[in-house]
Amino acid sequence: MWILIMRSMANRKSLLIQFILASWIIFTVFQNSTKIWTALKLPISLHHWNFIMKSSSPELPLHPVVSSAETELRIKRIMEKLDQLIPPRPFTHMNTTTSATHSTATILHSRDTYCRGDQLDILLEVRDRLERRKEYGGDFLRARMSSPALKAGASGKVTDFNNGTYLVSFTLFWEGWVSLSLLLIHPSEGVSALWRARNQGYDRVIFTGQFASGTSHVNTDCALVLNSSAELCEYLDAQDQEAFYCVRPQHMPCAALTHMQSKNTDVSYLSRQEWSLFERSNVGVEIMENNAINVSKCNNRKTVTVKKKCKFGVASTIPGGHVWKETWNPVSCSLAPVKMKECLRGKFIYLMGDSTIRQWMEYFKNSINTLKSVDLHESGKLQHQLAVDLDENINIQWQKHGYPLVGSLSYSVKEIEYIARVIDRTGGGKNIIIVISLGQHFRPFPIDVFIRRTLNIHKAVQRLLLRSPDTMVIIKTENIREMHGDVERFSDFHGYVQYLAIKDIFQDLNVGIIDAWDITIAYGTNNVHPPQSVVRNQVSILLNYIC
Repeated sequence: MWILIMRSMANRKSLLIQFILASWIIFTVFQNSTKIWTALKLPISLHHWNFIMKSSSPELPLHPVVSSAETELRIKRIMEKLDQLIPPRPFTHMNTTTSATHSTATILHSRDTYCRGDQLDILLEVRDRLERRKEYGGDFLRARMSSPALKAGASGKVTDFNNGTYLVSFTLFWEGWVSLSLLLIHPSEGVSALWRARNQGYDRVIFTGQFASGTSHVNTDCALVLNSSAELCEYLDAQDQEAFYCVRPQHMPCAALTHMQSKNTDVSYLSRQEWSLFERSNVGVEIMENNAINVSKCNNRKTVTVKKKCKFGVASTIPGGHVWKETWNPVSCSLAPVKMKECLRGKFIYLMGDSTIRQWMEYFKNSINTLKSVDLHESGKLQHQLAVDLDENINIQWQKHGYPLVGSLSYSVKEIEYIARVIDRTGGGKNIIIVISLGQHFRPFPIDVFIRRTLNIHKAVQRLLLRSPDTMVIIKTENIREMHGDVERFSDFHGYVQYLAIKDIFQDLNVGIIDAWDITIAYGTNNVHPPQSVVRNQVSILLNYIC
């Protein structure tokens, strides 16, 4: 009997312990249920974002906030990185600058015939005008191969050893006679002068704002930075702390600003001696005169691997591709023919930025005859554009970016807003495509203006991809432009620095890149607004990403 009682008590004690243990487990799970379910439900892309940003918090914030101080620190770091790439170079006399005539470009392992697919390397040794070897690099060079009869072209890759020697590499993409070109756009002394001058002031361009109140119209000076003792109107983006200023007209409110235009000033931060570096005869000088090679098929070579269709997220290469019969052929993938109207059915495309992306808008309207423009009752060349196909549910719109917008023609600023704010009020989704392009209008101003704008857009895209990870976002880089016009303000050197910066800033996000810089070098189009053939091929890349 006693034994039975002891066994019963032991069983009850065991059950009690099991009950307490079970209760503790349930309590623990309940307390941590939020963390567990969050971990189970978070998309992979969010964890990826958290990893890249190296957050110290174990949980991903729903709305990541990058403080103004953090933004300023990032700008400082990018500036430091660029300063390292563009160190100051002494300039005492034209004779000490890089000479295209006296520099030597030697084809390594030269032979009579080359095979398609080969890499051709050229060793460039730069000398000054007194034929002395230079001991540092930093020259702004442009390498290109072309066959005009075939309407073919490609960029070359330039490696700077920072000791006066460069390696120029070409991939021989096609057969036939190929001309090789290596342009000295600016010597390193000119690059150093442009970089210093660019970051010295905001006043190479002045804006004129038009205020309207009733029948009265008043014009005043406006700028990104305005040194004036007069009362100013501040047009501030409160979230990102970007501002634009106008002198406030008497007896008119700041809200009465309606239009804007700009003009170049006489201000220059280049010395008279430095200006000699940018005379027409000293810009874009050919180093490799009369250099053509013969490229053959070479049947003994392995057959070319069939490339997969281009899709969103494919890594970019240098060069990114080549032009053949005016058609772009990427290195890493193949552009398939896409029926535009079918591809865009049910899609909403936001084109945001400058006039080079507005060219896409015009191309879409000319290519889809059922796409009808909607009158948004705005005026001027930079007016907001919207085109729709109601039957196919296609919506395409173009919208200019915020200040600065350089142009002698007056444009309305009643509806002007920053790209980041447009993105913030966009819901996103699998049928939403956003294409962003900016750069050309930022060239006349210190580089921190462009970096800050790009970082703010990056933050807005980051927020968008958190709430709608299936939204497609494309960055179209800026393209090359006229080589000899207004070098201090608009040199391609300024554009190239911005090209490097925007690719660096967006590398941690799941966005597509359309490398307009590389494409326009391949085409050889030294025009701020590339021809229709270039636009057609850029749009072709977009359509392959979408469909």
